[in-house]
Amino acid sequence: MTTTTHPVQPLPSARRRWTVLAVCCLSMFLVGLDTTIVNVGLPAIGHGLGIDTRGLEWTVDAYTLVLAGLLISSGALADRFGRRRVFRTGLVVFGAASLVCALAPSPGVLVAARAVQGIGASMLSPVALAIVVNAMPDPKERAQAIGVWASVFGLSMAAGPVTGGAFIEAFGWRSVFWINVPVIAAALVLTALFVPESRAARAQRLDLPGQALLTLVIGVSIGVLIEGPRIGWTSPAALTLYAIAVVAAVAFVRVESRRPEPLMDVRLFRRPVFSGAVLGAVAVFVALNVTLLLTTLHLQHARGWTPLEAGAATLPMAAGATFCAPWSGRMAGRLGPRLPLALAGGFITAGGLCLVGLDRHTSVWQLLSAYLLIGTGFGFANAPITNTAVSGLPPARAGVAGAITSTARQFGSALGIAVAGGLVAAAGPAELARASRPGWILVAACGVLLLLVAHASRTATKDTARPAAPRARRAPAEAP
Repeated sequence: MTTTTHPVQPLPSARRRWTVLAVCCLSMFLVGLDTTIVNVGLPAIGHGLGIDTRGLEWTVDAYTLVLAGLLISSGALADRFGRRRVFRTGLVVFGAASLVCALAPSPGVLVAARAVQGIGASMLSPVALAIVVNAMPDPKERAQAIGVWASVFGLSMAAGPVTGGAFIEAFGWRSVFWINVPVIAAALVLTALFVPESRAARAQRLDLPGQALLTLVIGVSIGVLIEGPRIGWTSPAALTLYAIAVVAAVAFVRVESRRPEPLMDVRLFRRPVFSGAVLGAVAVFVALNVTLLLTTLHLQHARGWTPLEAGAATLPMAAGATFCAPWSGRMAGRLGPRLPLALAGGFITAGGLCLVGLDRHTSVWQLLSAYLLIGTGFGFANAPITNTAVSGLPPARAGVAGAITSTARQFGSALGIAVAGGLVAAAGPAELARASRPGWILVAACGVLLLLVAHASRTATKDTARPAAPRARRAPAEAP
């Protein structure tokens, strides 16, 4: 086994640390902006290229599946070869793929380009988070920075649907991909000027078997959810895919538990705080993406709203996320994760319950109130989940730490899109609201799961606070 060591970089000044945070937040804004713009543009993309609901699911999930599958390896590559170098490479790949999306002549080209976007995005969010964590070793300052980091996604939610709706009405759906170009150009210039290069003191070796198995598990499990309504849930093809997913998952756990430097150390999931953070990240992003897709389809197909009007309807969700994320970061830094996670679970549960009886005549105020509640819960959730997961791994592996949480988020995103799309795939405009009701029950259930994660974090914190029992002295034969 070979490792690479690098000299420790001097700690930048406080002003430079927060400048680095601002620059790195551009990547989170870019990824979030692209997600929300594409969601609000799905009906227009469907009309423009003749794509049905199942094809639109692949348009979104081709991006999130590749992103989820490669995040951890991208974090490991950044720790080994340089975080700024990998970050800049990701910007270039993401930008080139955005141009292909904007020019795509067919659904196949669009889906393929979205997958390449996922490759570039996998080098952005977790790597930028690793840069921030490396620049801010103080736990309280880091918690505050992660709160700002999380609020950027709320800002992208605010900018994405409204900007996307305006661009679609003025210039057509292809403009939602052109908008990435100026953001990428600005990020490249600012990265070159302000972001220092950093690497892990001890770089991890790449785990190609683990990477292949993780990609297979994620791709097959989400793919069968998307294709299930078409091929039949009990068809031979579906049963074969179920078996492949299970076998690949078991093989992944076995391989990773035996490797000296695994892609994902499965032993970490024995820690209740860490496993709770990962499970919470999946739940939060399932709830968010179910909300975004069902909202887009209901407002534009069932109610006949324009893309701009549908985008404006999500503003309460974005406002709640933007306002509460930095507050949650400060709260997590002072009091720990339990309270913000409990608030997140309560608000998301309430928002989902508001819409379990949705029909075409549900008042706009009820819709907006539900979106505000869900966005508020999302804002409270991100900072404690991210901070807990990052703190659960050694600082030298900050890239991998951020990538595990981001993988859980993107898996939740893909899962939410697949489930929501499956619920309404066969529904016409008149049946959309009724068909979406199980989706809102799922959103409420995700909120309840967050409440359980908050309770588990409280129990784990108490256990951690107890004095450790004295260790028995090792026998001479066990000494290293």
